Amino acid sequence: MNKLKRTDIFSRLRAENPAPETELNYASAFELLIAVMLSAQSTDVGVNKATDKLFPVANTPEAIYALGVKGLKEYIKTIGLFNTKAENVIKTCLLLVERHGSEVPSTREELEALPGVGRKTANVVLNTAFRQVAMAVDTHIYRVSNRTGIAPGKTVLAVEKKLIKLVPEEFLLDAHHWLILHGRYVCVARKPRCGACTIEDLCEFKQKTSD
Repeated sequence: MNKLKRTDIFSRLRAENPAPETELNYASAFELLIAVMLSAQSTDVGVNKATDKLFPVANTPEAIYALGVKGLKEYIKTIGLFNTKAENVIKTCLLLVERHGSEVPSTREELEALPGVGRKTANVVLNTAFRQVAMAVDTHIYRVSNRTGIAPGKTVLAVEKKLIKLVPEEFLLDAHHWLILHGRYVCVARKPRCGACTIEDLCEFKQKTSD
């Protein structure tokens, strides 16, 4: 796939959704960090149901830490892996208070040093909260990048690096959101909705469907 075709693809995705946003509910960098930590192997809808109850009660590192692991579990027990996530969130809240003045750090190194924060979570926070160029490759973005030919790669990291290199600069800040939403609602896993796809004629997927 050449640069002109990628430019056309992202131009269409932008025209369809000029200001894409995460579907996680949040009102601060801290709330976003917690929501993304909770979202691993869970749906945004499921996370939002939990945080819509949690954040009105506790939405600062101090307040969530004060709940303790047991107290936090009561709010997030409907989310997958909630036991491990509760422990990591409490540990992260303590580190934010002790090392970062209760603020969410804005560098990858500092974010990834927090318990339960991996590269993908750090990328989401850097891109969405701090508007830095970062590409959080989840299953949707991995699938769309490979299936369309935008940025094929055998690993998540390979796809991430290719996207950073190949997506035209004017689209880099929001590319992560366009790709994830496209994968979630159009270029779905089992039977992509090619007939309803705004970039069908530009996509290099050979087994297109008529839906």
